[in-house]
Amino acid sequence: MTSPSTALEIHLAARPIGRPQPENFAFVEVPVPEPGQILVRNHVMSVDPYMRGRMGDAKSYIAPFALGAPLEGGAVGEVVQSTVDTLRPGDFVLHNLGWREYAVLSADETVKVDPDLAPLGAYLGVLGMTGLTAYAGLLDIAEFREGDTVFVSAAAGAVGAVVGQIARLRGAKRVIGSAGSDEKVRYLIDQLGFDAAFNYKDAPVVEQLAAAAPEGIDVYFDNVGGDHLEAAIEVMNTHGRVAVCGMISLYNATEPVPAPRNLMQLVGKRITLRGMLVRDHANLRDDFVREVGGWIREGKLQYTETVVKGLRNAPEAFMTMLDGGNTGKMLVTLG
Repeated sequence: MTSPSTALEIHLAARPIGRPQPENFAFVEVPVPEPGQILVRNHVMSVDPYMRGRMGDAKSYIAPFALGAPLEGGAVGEVVQSTVDTLRPGDFVLHNLGWREYAVLSADETVKVDPDLAPLGAYLGVLGMTGLTAYAGLLDIAEFREGDTVFVSAAAGAVGAVVGQIARLRGAKRVIGSAGSDEKVRYLIDQLGFDAAFNYKDAPVVEQLAAAAPEGIDVYFDNVGGDHLEAAIEVMNTHGRVAVCGMISLYNATEPVPAPRNLMQLVGKRITLRGMLVRDHANLRDDFVREVGGWIREGKLQYTETVVKGLRNAPEAFMTMLDGGNTGKMLVTLG
């Protein structure tokens, strides 16, 4: 396969203040990289909430994106050239150098995937980091037990949708989700099998959650923070467990946001509140692929993707995702 002489990359042009804007991104044409061990032409890439944190320069669990350099993120691409025996041109690999048309990688930076077993996008979503986050967060961090009542925020998003379905399939007594539109509420109930769901824009979250869970909740999977976390603590039963995956309501904040005002209830209710990073749970990958992959093959677990075409539209896809404009996993195809 003959590659072109130049390729498009998307660089971080300036660190955003508040919500990212188009001027925070730069479209840069660069020479196609000289092959290292592996030269990959990307086919599909992921945009994820955690990337917003890396656009700032605050100390965190992962290094910030460098100014004037390509952004990074999950991608699946086709091997164009290879000097290693385990990968040949035409193979497909999962890696972390998205936001560009071509990537140079070493073998240990890639995972070979089979496009005949699942669509390429699934390896970035339901069968990738997204799905494993849901699986590990619910079963390991939140210590889900059969018969629990589970509340999931941002439940129509990539992670939340999988969390709710795993809880249902593992024998939850009741699964409740919040979302930002009536259409997403219907999606959660009619397609994903949630027992109840509500539009958090309609009324205070605590009121809607209490009505949806008259016997309280045992597990909260937090993707939002803020008023959702406060409501979950208020409605939670004794010895409840909270898995904190993300707090998207805070990501674009320009001033300190008040913490939940009822944290003292953690004491009386003996609530466990625990954060998570998916990279700590690689030991669960085999179980995750076997169980979740089996549910997908059997038609028991559904997943939805919001797909945007064209690398030049990746910044808009990213900003739309931060605004909650996606249902399921947000992906960008590169043509």
